[in-house]
Amino acid sequence: MDTEQLVSTFVEYFEERGHRRITGSTLLPPPGDPVLFTTSGMHPLTPYLEGRPHPLGKRLVNVQRCLRTTDLDEVGDATHLTVFEMLGTWSLGDYEGPVSLDWGYGLLTEGLGVDPGLLHATVYAGDDRTGPDTASLELWQGLGVPTELTVEDNWWSNGPVGPCGPDSEIFLWSGDGPPRSTPTRDDRWVEVWNHVTMSHHRLDDGSLVPLPQRNVDTGLGLERLASLLQGRSSVFDGDIFDPWRRLVPPLWQLDEPSLRLVCDHLRSAVVILGDGVRPANTGRGYVLRRLMRRLLTVLWRDDPTRDVGDLPGELVRHTLDHFRQDLPPDRVRQVLVEEQHRFGRLLERGRHVLARPRFRGPLTEDDLHYLHDTHGLPRDLITSLRDE
Repeated sequence: MDTEQLVSTFVEYFEERGHRRITGSTLLPPPGDPVLFTTSGMHPLTPYLEGRPHPLGKRLVNVQRCLRTTDLDEVGDATHLTVFEMLGTWSLGDYEGPVSLDWGYGLLTEGLGVDPGLLHATVYAGDDRTGPDTASLELWQGLGVPTELTVEDNWWSNGPVGPCGPDSEIFLWSGDGPPRSTPTRDDRWVEVWNHVTMSHHRLDDGSLVPLPQRNVDTGLGLERLASLLQGRSSVFDGDIFDPWRRLVPPLWQLDEPSLRLVCDHLRSAVVILGDGVRPANTGRGYVLRRLMRRLLTVLWRDDPTRDVGDLPGELVRHTLDHFRQDLPPDRVRQVLVEEQHRFGRLLERGRHVLARPRFRGPLTEDDLHYLHDTHGLPRDLITSLRDE
């Protein structure tokens, strides 16, 4: 099953169970949201999770593109991407968590053909403020799915304040041979689907108050599940990355971790540009700029002549088409090349500045602030230049 078939199967399964499909928003969160980019499918739905009626009803399903910078250091492993798509379902004060879990189990095992013996679940064990999630535990026990109880790993929140609650996560075994151990003890158990019962709102002082309605919010990483269903060893081996695996290695000879990072960051940059963001020194534009600098640092590590202008137009078009974005591919490559030239000039200036006697020894915090404020050299770039 390829990625597009997986999306269709997912959406149709929940439409048959009374869910209405909503259009996934761009990477840009709705006005008033304090985050720079949408990091989960629930972001655009926060007002409805807090009690406002949704115009399409109480059962919703969608496909939402997301961006997470918190996992940047993990990109290059088997499961993390900077820009990814999240399949999501919501009950806005309608059904409870066990119903959602039962449907999720049915889709995985019957709709997608996953062997039930390869599944494992985790459930919230409770703490001194909230009790254990016994309803989810009983559901899994009734289905015969092994279950592990945790506390911190199974309490979901959208940040220091806002909607939160216990969750139950579904894991799929990715190792050779029969499943072993539990998700917290063996990373061959890969999390594929998180079902959150949003029951509380966390206030500024950390206290919890009940939400006016109990909601269910689920999120399933599309690229991660697709690669597992396709029997691939990583998200970078799934069908969505097939054109990248075919066209980038002949262009730039890179080791596997570097290839993954370059492909991820270039693909993410295309999507960010497609949603209207341009490179800048602050905010969303700086996230884009940082991604470009990270990939160029890796790309130029062995060969400073490598040029993002050589990126095949097919890859830009493939990405824009997949995310249904209208930006002309030539415009995308123009911005990428301009940012590459800007970074090249910054590197040259940085080398000259750091060659001064004042900066040849260990750098103090005052030095780092001076280099940033006076010469525009960020800390990560300084570190990279001194490692050359």
